[in-house]
Amino acid sequence: MRTEGNHTNGTGAEHGVVELAATTQTPWQSGVGVIAPYDFALDRELWRWTPDDVSLHVTRLPYVHVPVTVDQAAALSREEHVDPAVRALLAPEPLAIGYACASGSFVHGAEGQRRLHQTMVDAGAPAAVTTSGALIQALDALDVDRIAVVTPYVDSVTDRLLAYLAEHEIGVTSSVGLGLLSHIWRVTYGEVSQAVHAVDRPDAQAVFISCTNVLTYDIIAPLERELGKPVIAANQVTMWAVMKAANRQAVAHGQRLIDVAAPSAA
Repeated sequence: MRTEGNHTNGTGAEHGVVELAATTQTPWQSGVGVIAPYDFALDRELWRWTPDDVSLHVTRLPYVHVPVTVDQAAALSREEHVDPAVRALLAPEPLAIGYACASGSFVHGAEGQRRLHQTMVDAGAPAAVTTSGALIQALDALDVDRIAVVTPYVDSVTDRLLAYLAEHEIGVTSSVGLGLLSHIWRVTYGEVSQAVHAVDRPDAQAVFISCTNVLTYDIIAPLERELGKPVIAANQVTMWAVMKAANRQAVAHGQRLIDVAAPSAA
């Protein structure tokens, strides 16, 4: 009797273990790599555009002791910094790698962006995205070629962005720079919203908010409703393009750029 009881209980326990193992296996996750500037402070915002089955592998570029100027942007895009950053991300086998810095990818114009992209590919990125390259992709996806621009930068950096847009035949109706040399991540939603409303013009088809260190996730959809046009931002276009390159879908509700690529919109 005892033997039979032990046998029966053992069989039931084994069955339960099998069921538990089947239901608690960790799901396999794909990943994408992100190269961020050394002063990047908004990792948590990037995760908000990331689907549950995708991991972010984030690395930072080396520290450069200069304020947010053209010199800083140029330093962030140097091949000798970007190449090892890409290679550092290859071990977890990301599906794509994004360079998450607007100024570093537009500072040397369209040709500089192409060189940056090629540096990433040459270093082994399976698919490569830069913030400024993603911006042009996003404008094309939205069928937009005339925009208003908000930046946190000093004028010399903002001017480089406007020149980059002009190379891609993107007209700029108006622009505003907040003139910040550091601590850009401290700019509030209220300050960004105020700048967007101030810079918008009737003939602007969309508004672009530059710099991956500017918080925007929660205000994009409300601003689009208020203005009646797309509002796109540096982190948003970066994550949208990285997920697209990885054959995934970025996550957001009510953001036109994300919605235009959603399966229901296809």
